[in-house]
Amino acid sequence: MARGRGEPRSSVVDDRHRQPVGPVDEPYLRRADAALAADVLANAEFQEHLLGARPTEQIQLDSGRIAARWLTFSNKSYDVVYTEDRTGSTGRLHHIAFATDTREDILRAADLAIDTGVFIETGPHKHAIQQTFFLYVYEPGGNRIELCNPLTRLVLAPDWPLITWTEEERKKGQAWGLRTIESFHTHGTPPVG
Repeated sequence: MARGRGEPRSSVVDDRHRQPVGPVDEPYLRRADAALAADVLANAEFQEHLLGARPTEQIQLDSGRIAARWLTFSNKSYDVVYTEDRTGSTGRLHHIAFATDTREDILRAADLAIDTGVFIETGPHKHAIQQTFFLYVYEPGGNRIELCNPLTRLVLAPDWPLITWTEEERKKGQAWGLRTIESFHTHGTPPVG
């Protein structure tokens, strides 16, 4: 039987005393967005020219190369992201993102991950690009999962300008000074090597 929002998933057990410490209310997930590690510009242009996506933000390196691009098919600020794979590989999944209704859902997910032994790669924190509040974890198969609250803005203007972030701006890390971790640019599935 499916659980509805607010129904407890289970009880967390304190292993020291093997006593339930209360119900765990997992975050409510609304939809899934995907981000892929690949040839950024070729994949983004495929989405734009053949599928009608609109670019909203991108990272342009000092060399002129586009290292990441955020695209939308709707009024959301993004539906799909292509980011450069620093291993040089193509066709790998970077992560799957599940949107939550609130930041509190992400904080609950972080508590649940700690309580159940799920590896947290980074977060909770806020991205500088898109301003999305996030938590990245690895699921048992090794795929990166992002829980995010991307409700900070909608793109309603048909002439929304493409925002370009420079390499220098990206060196500053995430919104509140958190450095972007190296595995964010190299971990993907299937594994390399």
